[in-house]
Amino acid sequence: MNRYKLIDLAVFLLIILFTYAALSKLLEYDKFTVQLSQSPLLTAFAGTVAWAIPALEIVLAVLVSIPRMRLYGLYGSYTLMVIFTAYIVAITRFSDYVPCSCGGVLQKLGWTEHLIFNLFFVALCGIAIVLQVHKEHNPSPVAT
Repeated sequence: MNRYKLIDLAVFLLIILFTYAALSKLLEYDKFTVQLSQSPLLTAFAGTVAWAIPALEIVLAVLVSIPRMRLYGLYGSYTLMVIFTAYIVAITRFSDYVPCSCGGVLQKLGWTEHLIFNLFFVALCGIAIVLQVHKEHNPSPVAT
């Protein structure tokens, strides 16, 4: 597989992931807000987080789809996935009550599976960042 095709695959998967996640949260906004308010780590911020996360997911999906903005989108995606992963670790290690505020089919995953899913996307984003930086610093020669 061409290493730059991996960037395209990562971008495709991130667009699907973030668009799907954002839409499922927005379509079930009330449920999402209630779940966030039950989280011991997010109770005080539930109202803000309930609109900020889907908005950020949509922005990141757009950024990775624009070639000039792709690296920013990849950095943002990596950061968001690291934050989501750290949240899962914190909530499962330090809380007695563990609500899932994920939308759609991701709600069906157990916490271990969810952690593996997130770690996959953290790794995918990290690899895509390295490849995108390499691509931007070593552009292919222009045919004359």
